Amino acid sequence: MRIGMGYDMHRLVSGRRLILGGVKIPYEKGLLGHSDADVLTHAVCDALLGAAGLGDIGQHFPDTDSTWAGIESLKMLDRVREMLADNWVIANLDATVMAQAPKIGPYRETMRSRLAAVLRMDSTQINIKATTTEGLGTVGRGEGIAAQCIVLLRRAGAAQTR
Repeated sequence: MRIGMGYDMHRLVSGRRLILGGVKIPYEKGLLGHSDADVLTHAVCDALLGAAGLGDIGQHFPDTDSTWAGIESLKMLDRVREMLADNWVIANLDATVMAQAPKIGPYRETMRSRLAAVLRMDSTQINIKATTTEGLGTVGRGEGIAAQCIVLLRRAGAAQTR
């Protein structure tokens, strides 16, 4: 078994859509980035890549490569899933979104479903939490949104224990 941790943060700006976990969330600002800037999906990608010993999202999807400009982050996640498919099975995934606003709760189940569909796993193996930073720091001032994720992988074909 292997554990991986991922983290991402992007700046909130006017004129962009807010996408988290593959879900468009109505809000007056969106996240700035080379792709759709979905910090939750990026954190999941990094956690998976890290657990498998495959580097990080920047190595596989560099922001210097126009191929990835504006790409939907769920497509990046699907590519990461393909990289792991022969050797690893995701046992579980636990993520936290840090945002002062908007509230994430109403979109949590849809996020779980979208991530589970791309990862080809049961949504009950995915947990998504949300928190504010009580007005502190970049997130607390509403300047950005961050996400972190931890995953547990087991070798493909290994016996599953409970």
